[in-house]
Amino acid sequence: MTTTTDTSAIPEDNPVLRVPPASAAEAVAYFRASLTFHADVSDVAAALAVGGDAGFVVIDSRSTESWDQGHVPGAVHLPTALIPEQAERLLDKAVPVVTYCWGPGCNGGTRAALALASLGYRVKEMLGGIEYWIREGFEVETWQGRERRAADPLTAPAGAECGC
Repeated sequence: MTTTTDTSAIPEDNPVLRVPPASAAEAVAYFRASLTFHADVSDVAAALAVGGDAGFVVIDSRSTESWDQGHVPGAVHLPTALIPEQAERLLDKAVPVVTYCWGPGCNGGTRAALALASLGYRVKEMLGGIEYWIREGFEVETWQGRERRAADPLTAPAGAECGC
């Protein structure tokens, strides 16, 4: 496959290429940086499934009512508003933290990550939040125990790895 760098051949009304893509070097820097700040639910689940020390702690930054509806097994409940007063009691600054909230339409995990980073913690945000955790068919924990819903075939290929 060949690509062109001649932008004169691109129609002015092309909404995708109206602003040209970054150079390869700029793209490498951007996407590498993105991966330093984010983890997806499948990667978090795979790391936790190995057992033992995953090398990070998962923080659920939602309200108590939301936490009670179901959360990532083994996660620590630390609502964003309580981070300044409780983080040092609950977390070790030497251990990376992965935050999450509801889902892609919510920036609560981002706000929690910012609050923790401001206190000196190394943080990643789990993309998709608890919504995609559940949609991909991973177990959630409630006060009644663990439960698993069927995976959404639009987010998790049935019986196959996504290949990413």
